[in-house]
Amino acid sequence: MRAGSSRFLAALALMVSAPFLMGQREPILVPEVSQSRIEVRQGFTGASLLLYGAVIDPAGASSGTEYDIVVVVKGPAERIRLREKERIVGVWMNAGSSDFQSAPSFFSVSASRPVEEIVDPRTAAIYELGTQFIQLSPTGQIEPEEQARFANGLVDTRRRMGLYKEVPEGVRISEGVLYQARIELPSNVTTGQYTAETFAIADGRVLASATADIEVVKVGLEGTVVYASQRWSLFYGLGAIILSVGMGWLTGRLFARS
Repeated sequence: MRAGSSRFLAALALMVSAPFLMGQREPILVPEVSQSRIEVRQGFTGASLLLYGAVIDPAGASSGTEYDIVVVVKGPAERIRLREKERIVGVWMNAGSSDFQSAPSFFSVSASRPVEEIVDPRTAAIYELGTQFIQLSPTGQIEPEEQARFANGLVDTRRRMGLYKEVPEGVRISEGVLYQARIELPSNVTTGQYTAETFAIADGRVLASATADIEVVKVGLEGTVVYASQRWSLFYGLGAIILSVGMGWLTGRLFARS
């Protein structure tokens, strides 16, 4: 049995004794994920993650509290420069750009019902419960209106690539205690450390949150190349130059003979 499953079963046992807990008023979230490690091999077509868990209310069923669940999955943050092209004298040219310090490479929000029905915009912005609330950390001197236009353009581009998504009713809750959500990762995901943060919400307030980690790694020949480029960057760079020069020399020799 996996360690995560053991923790989840232990949490369910805790739920039975929850009414006897003293001094604990807020609910307890126990999240788990079907795969904590996703291996990207040649021909990778994407992966389907199942996030599940329990909301443990110390007051037990007698509290009558109905919880909503929102799950936010984020990929590794990256620095990105977004350029805008404009047609000038019949030629498409770069007309402007904006830099973002920490744009998540993947962003997905799943909820038990539409987020706007669960919390107000201020709370949604604090916890990033929607693609319009992603904290992109823009840099540089740029007008707020133009900055918002670039941010919307980035979100729209990644949404069309399947990297940013919202699933308003993507979380199922059973008996007011158990929940599950399925997150689809596309084939073009970035490797690195992902986080799945779960929020328990009632009456418009976030009462509990918990995070599960997911690692996306390249394996096989691609993984070896990536590891070598990171571990021995100098030798990797020199090897790439030597290989490039060697291939150029060999190609020249072959064409010279023909």
